[in-house]
Amino acid sequence: MRINKYLQLSGVGSRREAERLVEAGKVTVDGVVAGVTTAVEEGMEVRVDGRVVAPEAADIPRIFMYHKPVGVIVTARDHEGRKTLYEALAEAAPGLPRVMPVGRLDLNSEGLLLLTTDGMLAQTLMSPKTALKRVYRVRVLGELNPKQLEMFEKGFSIGDIWYRGAEVTLEKTGESGKNRWYRIVLSEGKNREIRRIFEHFGCQVNRLQRVAYGPFELGDLAKGEVVEETENAVKSLLAEVGRGV
Repeated sequence: MRINKYLQLSGVGSRREAERLVEAGKVTVDGVVAGVTTAVEEGMEVRVDGRVVAPEAADIPRIFMYHKPVGVIVTARDHEGRKTLYEALAEAAPGLPRVMPVGRLDLNSEGLLLLTTDGMLAQTLMSPKTALKRVYRVRVLGELNPKQLEMFEKGFSIGDIWYRGAEVTLEKTGESGKNRWYRIVLSEGKNREIRRIFEHFGCQVNRLQRVAYGPFELGDLAKGEVVEETENAVKSLLAEVGRGV
């Protein structure tokens, strides 16, 4: 297999991060500095900064749950000076290992954001093929009519973008009768999908909170708080998505 995939399977990081290590000359295969096209075959010894790495030697990935508040942007850097995810994590959980987010929540959205030390696992959990359910509570100004609700549930296109069907449940109507809370369950998450669909139907989203991702639930996790999932919970997830430990 290619060196970048081998390093990713060994828990070094994402394929892009692996390629950067290779390009920096920090990776050797049987004592020879690797190139980005180097292939690794069974029995070869791969080292990163002198340390032997192998898929079977990779640690069990770690998963953290973070209650992202509104106003935090899920990126490493922001040219507009807004608080980034990593700045927020440095304040909330000093000493947190290097992690990557599983998907995103936009600046004005809040709720559960999974973080993991394993780049390949992050990609697997985000993949439409894995189809982990994402559950959201959404407050909107307006109301879906029966036809719109049917379209939302069966799936439809906006322009050239196809949105899969979702489970949609009206939870409650506000006292004024103008705002409504909907529970939305998706099996994939395109960029700003929920907001775009409601806007297409003439409704304005004024609050969006993710409350679950796969088997993990936000529960009573406080805004800005980070907690680590148990090893057993991680092993169960790996089994669910077809990865052994």
